[in-house]
Amino acid sequence: MSNSEIAIHFFLQLTVILAACRLVGLLVRSMGQPQVVGEMIAGVLLGPSLLGVVFPDWQEKLFPTGPSMTMIYVISQVGLVLYMFLIGLEFDLGLIRHRIPSAVSISLAGILAPLILGALTAALLMREGDTYFTDGVKTWQAMLFMGSAIAITAFPMLARIIFERKLTGTSLGTLALAAGATDDAVSWCLLAVVLAVFKGDMMIAILAVGGGIVYAITVLTIGRRLLSRLGTKAEREGGVSPNVLALVLTLLMLAAWFTDYVGIYAVFGAFILGAAMPRGVFAERIRSGFEPLVTYLLLPLFFVFSGLNTQIGLVNSLSLWGVALLILLVSVLGKGVACWFAARLNNEPQREALALGSLMNARGLMELILLNIGLQAGLITPTLFTILVFMAIVTTLMATPLFEFVYGRFRSQPPPAATAADGETATSLAKAPGGR
Repeated sequence: MSNSEIAIHFFLQLTVILAACRLVGLLVRSMGQPQVVGEMIAGVLLGPSLLGVVFPDWQEKLFPTGPSMTMIYVISQVGLVLYMFLIGLEFDLGLIRHRIPSAVSISLAGILAPLILGALTAALLMREGDTYFTDGVKTWQAMLFMGSAIAITAFPMLARIIFERKLTGTSLGTLALAAGATDDAVSWCLLAVVLAVFKGDMMIAILAVGGGIVYAITVLTIGRRLLSRLGTKAEREGGVSPNVLALVLTLLMLAAWFTDYVGIYAVFGAFILGAAMPRGVFAERIRSGFEPLVTYLLLPLFFVFSGLNTQIGLVNSLSLWGVALLILLVSVLGKGVACWFAARLNNEPQREALALGSLMNARGLMELILLNIGLQAGLITPTLFTILVFMAIVTTLMATPLFEFVYGRFRSQPPPAATAADGETATSLAKAPGGR
């Protein structure tokens, strides 16, 4: 195909992707689910799991292996980088700092329980040869990967639910945000170590961990002070100039390149850079400028790319469906139940503890990012990828209905007033774009 033919075909793919994501999104939203659930499902429907079964020729012509799929992948990565930058832009580091005493046990439960249960599950799956993990994967690497996959939380979606249910500034809302952010940070670090060591060179692991730490410290200290000048300029001028916008995009691409280069992942660099950016007028203008383009155009490409790698037909026996149900059960026990139990041990009321568990159990976009990294790195097989995507969709589907059942429908009083600092923090976080 010539370049012009590739471009023409890509525009057709983009039309189908956006239409499918919007239509399925409208359907699931009518059922009380967030838009992200519809996009996750739409991605699977456009892949070999449905369209490839009903109309295999159409599916093959629409999404053929080749340059157009490479375009979808690359542009979806740009969308992910921009999205995680926006999430970082709304993330107040003071939230975790102020909530460590009350969130630490729930965070530990949401990390340790999934790690233990995930490790046991992975050790069991490793007995099946290369069915679930590829050749060359060591048992401990499989155990850490599975633990990370189960421990991760749909932090952006969690923040959106808290905002929509008017829990910003409440003890429950702030506790959930702090615990979810901490769990995701640890999960990403574990994944970085596994992927680095999987490449067979300890220097890669040292570069990944050391480079990531140096990058984070530098950006969040020196970088934050330098970037604060952009906030001052924005406040003085009442907006963000084209030159400043170009500078921000350049820094973002540099951050994504560096963190990819050292062996962690571009989303790390984007999130940390966003967290270091000034707030106020600057953050508001950046968010309002990028958010529609990212959430409605670029990010759906990632869901469809994930769906094209999801082949439900690979789970074609009772034993494989048994493994899928086992992983789903382990995921719910390791995350939702463990966080509920930890909350109860901290004398949280029963309804609040159940609500916390239901929120922490959702995986959403963050899980799909992690799974795609594992698949692209050759760590897991398409079969395990499909099973874990199934788990991600089901646990994400569960979140809102469970929360409403155990907590939301009983709330008849408005949330108590919060301090200025906590209220601004939680509200800022809860405005995470798209609720993913």
